[in-house]
Amino acid sequence: MSRTPDLGAAVWRKSSYSDGGDNNCLEVAHDFPGIVPVRDSKNPTGPALVFPDHAWTAFVHGVRRTGR
Repeated sequence: MSRTPDLGAAVWRKSSYSDGGDNNCLEVAHDFPGIVPVRDSKNPTGPALVFPDHAWTAFVHGVRRTGR
């Protein structure tokens, strides 16, 4: 069973495709080996989803392939 990482010191960044506003943005944290934490920028104190790094990479590649 895996342990939930402490994201209190995480450094979050928005996508470069973000319009700079606070609507409909995901933020991603780096420097967590093997996982990618993701959160809603409108609710920075809310929960974060944590994906295995290979699953997040596959998701990003899939989005890029569809052009969305």
